[in-house]
Amino acid sequence: MIWQRVLGRVSFINCDPVFYGLNSEWRILSAPPSWLTGHLLRKDCITAPIPAADYAANQDKLVLLSDIGIVGREEVGSVLLFGNRPIESMRDIAVPTDSSTSRMLLKWILSERKLDPKLVEMGPDIDSMMEKCDGALIIGDRAISAAISHKSSVLLDLGREWKEITGYPMVFGVFAARKDSELPLVLDAKNAMINHYISFNEDQDFRDEVISSSSKKVGFSEKRVRTYFEEEVSNFLEEDSIKGLSKFLDVVCEVEEPIWVN
Repeated sequence: MIWQRVLGRVSFINCDPVFYGLNSEWRILSAPPSWLTGHLLRKDCITAPIPAADYAANQDKLVLLSDIGIVGREEVGSVLLFGNRPIESMRDIAVPTDSSTSRMLLKWILSERKLDPKLVEMGPDIDSMMEKCDGALIIGDRAISAAISHKSSVLLDLGREWKEITGYPMVFGVFAARKDSELPLVLDAKNAMINHYISFNEDQDFRDEVISSSSKKVGFSEKRVRTYFEEEVSNFLEEDSIKGLSKFLDVVCEVEEPIWVN
């Protein structure tokens, strides 16, 4: 079946170190985060990085791949709340339709602050969002770009806020597979992706090539992309990250511990 050799990937650059130049035996299906959940459930791909909140909503059908994810470090730099007034006085916040994790995390953070502004789903365009609402949640490459063009409007990095509250990194994306998938194939896919990411971290020439490609793709400076990959986002799912994911699934999504493919 064709889908068995297809790997889903987030269309943002946060997955470039894992997928750029990956062996041609794998086909790549690129889509926004929440779209990948549907592709995975429909068997359009064997694995995909999906929002952690989408995993929680489909826990009965999915398993998680160990060691690999989309993880914020101290701050993630690409999940940002913008605003034209202090958060405490916001009446409404525009939220994008393409990431359930970021929306749920924002709602939880607001609740922790005893705030309850109206969340309004909109297309992810900061100008139209800010025109209609007091605040705007932007994710991915658009958030990095908006932080450059609307620097004074950045109010909150959700990854950093989560880390300050819980003490753990925030896992925005988890690599998942269907429970009925062929385990050897899933492990083959997992090992291919992890080994590729290890090469990105250990091979300076390859890392420079990925950074250059990502920079040209989204129009950011190579310096900004390098900072993003080296200081803000990681694709390794390590012990602290797993604890952060467990915390998110527990306190935000109210679901049990995941089943892992090791």
